[in-house]
Amino acid sequence: MVISAQLPTPRLGPHPDRPSYRTQTTPPHTPMRPHWFCRSCGQPWPCAQSRLLLKAEYERKLPTLSIYLAGLMYEAMQDLYHLNPHDGPSPRELFDRFVAWGPFRRAVVSGAK
Repeated sequence: MVISAQLPTPRLGPHPDRPSYRTQTTPPHTPMRPHWFCRSCGQPWPCAQSRLLLKAEYERKLPTLSIYLAGLMYEAMQDLYHLNPHDGPSPRELFDRFVAWGPFRRAVVSGAK
């Protein structure tokens, strides 16, 4: 008989292990959970360097990059709201941080009809 309480809880989204570029002298530009800061530079993840590395790594798989970023945004929402439910980032801030800079963003056109 299998008791469900003994089974591991499945992950909610993708494992944040990208960009995969590594050096032997510096930590990778991957997120440090649950605070979602860059392991290498300490900036909110995805930092500028990780964005460049992600775009290069997913150059021929842009839809995959968008799906990966959206999944990580969901993971970050879970973590950040759990840490600070009252003063956490807004959904719009997290969207801008994780997804809006990605490969399928649209330019804002002012005065267009």
